[in-house]
Amino acid sequence: MLAEDFKTIKGKVYKDATISRVEVDGIVLRTKTGISKVYFIELPKDVQERFHPSPPKTVPAQREREPIKLKGWAAAMANPTASVIFFVAGTIIIGGVVFAIVRSRLQRQATMRTKSK
Repeated sequence: MLAEDFKTIKGKVYKDATISRVEVDGIVLRTKTGISKVYFIELPKDVQERFHPSPPKTVPAQREREPIKLKGWAAAMANPTASVIFFVAGTIIIGGVVFAIVRSRLQRQATMRTKSK
C-alpha cells in the first residue's frame, strides 16, 4: 500500500503512514514511530467517506422474513398438543419402568424370605 500523510481535524499529522487495516470505527495506521488507530470522527469528512462508506439512504424499517420451516422433532414440539402428549407418554413409560423394577425387587425379597424359613 502507498504511504500518505493523514491529518486529523485537531491538527495531528501522521507522516508517510500506510493503512494496516480498516475497522468499523476507524483505521489503523503504521508509521515509522509505530502503529496508531485513528477513529473516523477524528478524520476530515473526505477521508471518512473514502474509508468508511455511509449506510444506504433507504433502509427498510423492518424486513419481512420467511418463517423457518421446522422438521422432525422440532416441528412436533412446536405444536403444544404434541408437546403435552409427548410429556405424558414419557411419564407413563418412565413410571412403568420404575414400577417393573420395584416389583421385581419386591418379588425377589419375597422369594428369599420363603427360602430362608
